[in-house]
Amino acid sequence: MISERAAKIKPSPTLAIDAKAKAMKAQGLDVLNFGVGEPDFDTPDHVKEAAIKAIKDGFTKYTPVGGTDELKEAVLRKFSADNGLEYEKDQVLVSCGAKHTLYNIAQALFNPGDEILIPSPYWVSYPDQALLNDATPVFIQTSEKDSFMISPEALEASITPRTRALVLNSPSNPTGLTYDKKTLEAVAEIAVSRNIYVISDEIYEKLVYDGTEHISIASLGKAIKERTIVVNGLSKSHAMTGWRIGYAAGPKDIIKAMTNIQSQSTSNPTSIAQKAAVAALNGPQDFILTMRAEFDKRRKFLVDSLNSTEGIRCLTPTGAFYAFPNVSALFGRGIDSTRINGSLDLATYLLDKANVALVHGEAFGNDSFIRISYATSMQNIEKGVQRIREAVSALK
Repeated sequence: MISERAAKIKPSPTLAIDAKAKAMKAQGLDVLNFGVGEPDFDTPDHVKEAAIKAIKDGFTKYTPVGGTDELKEAVLRKFSADNGLEYEKDQVLVSCGAKHTLYNIAQALFNPGDEILIPSPYWVSYPDQALLNDATPVFIQTSEKDSFMISPEALEASITPRTRALVLNSPSNPTGLTYDKKTLEAVAEIAVSRNIYVISDEIYEKLVYDGTEHISIASLGKAIKERTIVVNGLSKSHAMTGWRIGYAAGPKDIIKAMTNIQSQSTSNPTSIAQKAAVAALNGPQDFILTMRAEFDKRRKFLVDSLNSTEGIRCLTPTGAFYAFPNVSALFGRGIDSTRINGSLDLATYLLDKANVALVHGEAFGNDSFIRISYATSMQNIEKGVQRIREAVSALK
């Protein structure tokens, strides 16, 4: 019999959608997959070459648990140059992807009965990682009219004596929206005064548009920096999802605890991937600009197309590579025996009838929306939008 802890959680809906779409494609169906959060660009050549060299040089053994000094130094330079954040090496931990980093934080920080504040909509793994560590996820509802940013009033109202931490994700998965400096300053002031930690997931930092400036909440002052664990990685910025390199920076005692936990779970991140990560962080960054420019074109086309589709409205995302359209106007409609009563019904209908895979908003905490990833070709986006329009227009 499985543990009570394991029984509390469910598989990642985004990965489940991706698996179903791939299974349908394997059957010969022309499925357009907008479900997975993975850049469709290849990892830059100089990064791959660094990994190949590492293999040829025999750099294939254990490394220090928390990452090599070389990689930690590259991470420190990145934080200093990009975020104005200064850390020491014992304030950095490299892990097997940002998701692993977040899990290490949960293991090191959460106690049974702790409450973890999670703005909704949220990335699907935040609440389950809290549950896996016997903490209680507490959702702070945000609204479309406020660009899905938490208000200081809502944050204050959600804090109790059991509150341990706030999870902040900007740019956001699933909304693609970003926090402005004024809101971050208000959040920081509350976190410091109420003595709670901030877990700042900044994995989409490099993918911002329309002149949007990414601001790390940890950069807003010494007091908030001392209560913030910043999470980042190379999966999105350098199209390195499969390489599994994420990292965190924060207070020494928390990073030390996370390192001890990692020593008893995965040990070090892959040695070869660490060499590739050094090349990614220290090498030319023009790849990011090229990728971001292409995402920007897709973003504009997709949002314009969705907003010109009857029954759908969509805010313009300012970061990441997701659109999060409101589809609630379609609820109650149907065709034949199919009735659309929520986002899961719509996602299922679009996959079964239009061969378009996307993720229902219910998985992210808001049933009125769906998430569409534009980390796929413009050709696929054009075809997908047309299929969505035709499928939606058939609903009466």
